Amino acid sequence: MSEEELVVEFALARLDHPGLDLDEIAAVVVRRAGPERELEFASRNLAQRGELRGGSYETAVEYVLRVVLRLRDAAD
Repeated sequence: MSEEELVVEFALARLDHPGLDLDEIAAVVVRRAGPERELEFASRNLAQRGELRGGSYETAVEYVLRVVLRLRDAAD
């Protein structure tokens, strides 16, 4: 999944759950994406951080949030 597709998924999840915080929406995206995408997101995040291991779910949620915040800040 490209970063652009990830941002679209995040935006759709935010529309479905307007009362949630950004990190909670990122968690929704990871749960919706399923276990294979969770591992993909986690591995991308660990590679960006230069780390070899971490909890896959938490790391995947962090990746989604980092991508969204980075793209949002770049647009400002």
